[in-house]
Amino acid sequence: MSDSTEARKRVAFFDVDNTLLHGSSLYLLGRGMYRRGYFSKHDIVTFMLANLRFRLNGEAAIEIDKYQKAACEFIKGHSVKDLEGLAAEVYDEFVSPKLWQGAIEIANQHLIQGEEVWLVTATPLEMAELIADRLGFTGALGTRAEATNGSYTGNLIGNLLHGKEKAIAVRELAKTDNIDLSRSYAYSDSHHDLPLLEAVGNPRAINPDTLLQIRAIRDHWPIHEFRRARWLKNISGAILARAATILKAIGPDKPI
Repeated sequence: MSDSTEARKRVAFFDVDNTLLHGSSLYLLGRGMYRRGYFSKHDIVTFMLANLRFRLNGEAAIEIDKYQKAACEFIKGHSVKDLEGLAAEVYDEFVSPKLWQGAIEIANQHLIQGEEVWLVTATPLEMAELIADRLGFTGALGTRAEATNGSYTGNLIGNLLHGKEKAIAVRELAKTDNIDLSRSYAYSDSHHDLPLLEAVGNPRAINPDTLLQIRAIRDHWPIHEFRRARWLKNISGAILARAATILKAIGPDKPI
């Protein structure tokens, strides 16, 4: 195949949590594991607190480290085969009802146009691949957990796929899979994914948090909003007023 721009693929990359899915995929996986007796109530509360701190302060290195350790302990000692089977059950019971249909329609439109659709998420790769498979997407990039003799060791292969790690993973995929990032798309709800969004030529916001919405407004990125109550609240002026103030202060060419 030629390495010309015309021959290189255009891909749409999607974050999962609060972009395709209302909520956290790892939280839903943990909920399913708890209900099936994998954890005590203390174990699940400890993990969920780490998950909450990570969602609120994910860019802080100390929070990434805490969350990474909690996630590793979360699956340590469990069978890979059992977790894969459980992931399928969790998808049917918890994940499928919480999918944003508007976001799924956007992804499907890319597929109709002959473009690949990849998930890029901090959730375990096994869960990410299952979601991609159920939705008919091309593939998934997720956090890789180490396994020995069929069971998880509690260590990761590489880093938690979060923040700048998503951009690194996408660029590596582009090199090996003949993808033209300058013509590709990326969708996310979180300002933590700005490195991913900046790695492509067509960044998009879905259900954006405050900081991502400000950036999207400033740089004229398309915004897709599927949270009706949140959107009405935003229109009332709180976030947009703050955005206007910041835009006026920083000017058009300064990064947030």
